Amino acid sequence: MSNARIGIIGGTGLGNVLLKEGGEPVHVETPFGQPSMAPILANWGGVDVAFIARHGAGHIHNPSNVPYRANIWAMKKVGVDTILASGATGSLQEKIAPGHLVICDQVIDKTVRRASTFFDEGVVAHVEMGEPFCPSLRETLSAVGKSAEQDIHDAGTYVCMEGPQFSTRAESVMHQQWGGDVIGMTCMPEAKLAREAEICYAMIALPTDYDCWRPHDGSGSPTALLEEIIGNLQRATEQAMALIRESLPKITKSTRACRCRDALKLAVWTDEKTLSDEHRERFSPLLQRHWDAKKV
Repeated sequence: MSNARIGIIGGTGLGNVLLKEGGEPVHVETPFGQPSMAPILANWGGVDVAFIARHGAGHIHNPSNVPYRANIWAMKKVGVDTILASGATGSLQEKIAPGHLVICDQVIDKTVRRASTFFDEGVVAHVEMGEPFCPSLRETLSAVGKSAEQDIHDAGTYVCMEGPQFSTRAESVMHQQWGGDVIGMTCMPEAKLAREAEICYAMIALPTDYDCWRPHDGSGSPTALLEEIIGNLQRATEQAMALIRESLPKITKSTRACRCRDALKLAVWTDEKTLSDEHRERFSPLLQRHWDAKKV
């Protein structure tokens, strides 16, 4: 299972594409239960990938209940060191039109009900999150998107709310005033966990509509509005899939020396000698190479 190099987290549509390409689901055990689905290992355009539908087959997990820790751990276990994630969002800025793509560079985390670390017991670790998304990976995605003349924004602040309800208008205006560009429910703790797993991670936000700060004109029915939003999502998803496909061959070289790959080097405060056998075994997939390096 070590041949999958680039992980992709998104909607079920891409999973169906990869299954048609000969991809195979692989069962993975994690200390945090089952992932949203068995990762699909495939070769897409000559690049080994692993795919997980964030909300599970049939969209069964709401944003607060997605098994984020199991998903990232499963990716690590099948050999992934880079993750491209995508997710539907609302736009908080007029210039970011529905159907565009946003390569996020910052995030405001408003989630409160989700386990956001692997190191909740036995080991204390404090990873840096000043740059929550891999700069090297973002640069590659931006360059590929611009060369393909896609409707793409190469930076943007993602406000991650708890959900599953959408914002009130007052909240939406507040998020604008905070400097938010898009708002969604799934970026966190995914990005934090990827950093703890020393996996390069980038988020491609897919704005489906303007958040409620911008009132709808009221001329259409609710059904027509929903159909418009779904159409915007489909258009953005198609663009994101094209961006990912074209970026895959360029990603490994761009992230090989990335600082994300050594995020735990100076982050662990717990003395290895104090660990129980249980905790040593649990955390060895993340920490063994750092423990070994200290013995050399």
